[in-house]
Amino acid sequence: MKIVVLGGGESGFGAAYLAKKKGLEVFLSDKGLIKEDYKKLLLDAGIEYEEGKHDEDRILAANWIIKSPGIPKKAEIISKINKKGIRLSSEIEFASEFTDAKIIAITGSNGKTTTTSLIYHILKNDDLKVGLGGNIGKSFAKQVADENFDYYVLEVSSFQLDDIQNFRPYISLLLNLSQDHLDQYNYNYEEYALAKFRIAENQENDNFFIYNKDDEMSMNLLEKLEIKAKMIPFSLKEKLKEGGYLTEDKMVVKLHDEFSMKIDELALVGNHNVANSLAASIAGKILKISNESIRNSLTTFQAVEHRLEQVAEINGVRFINDSKATNVNATYYALESMKQPTVWIVGGTDKGNDYTEIEDLVKRKVKAIVCLGLDNQKIIDFFKEKKELIYSTSSMEDAVKTAKSLSKSGDTVLLSPCCASFDLFENYEDRGNKFKKEVLK
Repeated sequence: MKIVVLGGGESGFGAAYLAKKKGLEVFLSDKGLIKEDYKKLLLDAGIEYEEGKHDEDRILAANWIIKSPGIPKKAEIISKINKKGIRLSSEIEFASEFTDAKIIAITGSNGKTTTTSLIYHILKNDDLKVGLGGNIGKSFAKQVADENFDYYVLEVSSFQLDDIQNFRPYISLLLNLSQDHLDQYNYNYEEYALAKFRIAENQENDNFFIYNKDDEMSMNLLEKLEIKAKMIPFSLKEKLKEGGYLTEDKMVVKLHDEFSMKIDELALVGNHNVANSLAASIAGKILKISNESIRNSLTTFQAVEHRLEQVAEINGVRFINDSKATNVNATYYALESMKQPTVWIVGGTDKGNDYTEIEDLVKRKVKAIVCLGLDNQKIIDFFKEKKELIYSTSSMEDAVKTAKSLSKSGDTVLLSPCCASFDLFENYEDRGNKFKKEVLK
């Protein structure tokens, strides 16, 4: 069997490495330049590769093509592959064919990384043999090649789910839906939402699907879709006979028996993190992890970098890095959890954002807006009638200096961009790291 891998990053290298280890003929092609450390890994593993171009004849002669999630599905080479009818898979699909481990897969518009990391922490804390992968951490495929885990906890994006055929998690979680990446889904919210629901499409009645009963789009689509897995909801708004819910000061999970815990004991703050903790606890209960062990994990978990990360308090001003907030809904959660007057740093590559969702929160919580991007006009036009203090900057240094000058003791400076980072930065991590560096300077 001839395998071609498109993309030479973490997931691309991992898929090629797994193919090689399984004795398959493999070739990796990247239209851009491959980073030096991945080139060395490819050479060490004896994997043939090309960079800076695509050898179309060779690619289109493959039996199975593995596509990295960063390659747009509208790319010319993808159209040619689809026209020829060659099987096209994501790394998670490819790797899942080579493991019997139980997979816990998490998707949603927001909270994926936090919830994935939290479930991994719950399993690891209970001494289970578990790997962490997908959209986070090390390549899932490389771990399948080298490790012998009983469980994998995978953060899964809609782009990875676009390219599955047989992927069947033991437990799947759909945390929430909001308008994101619409530029890749013909600006159609339902098309994007249905891509997320693919996480459950191959599940059978011995599998589990955890979903958000408060999420309007999820509930609308569940009326139309046939989910075979056992469905378990969570809600912050209503008491449930089975699943997870919130009372005044406690979170409760009813499954087999009852698990409850005071909200103020949770390591994570904010309502959205109560929802994430409920979803993670349900997964723990399905896996028969004890109440005591789940409670211990929820109190000892450390928040994910670049997600409402407390950077420093300087002259009474708190600086918070929420660079991972690359859509409006993620920033909604960040602004909702702000307790002090906030100077808000926002901007980047717009993905079809509609800012009306956060309009009221901005009016109530934000004292000044600092735009950070090559083109800030859309944000300025939307908020100029609503906020007097709006500033335009095109570098992190300027953005932090401006935010500092606008803040006083008792305020918070929040980087929560609503946008992708690619106009000025390599990725959201680069943006968050540069913010922290400027703050500490």
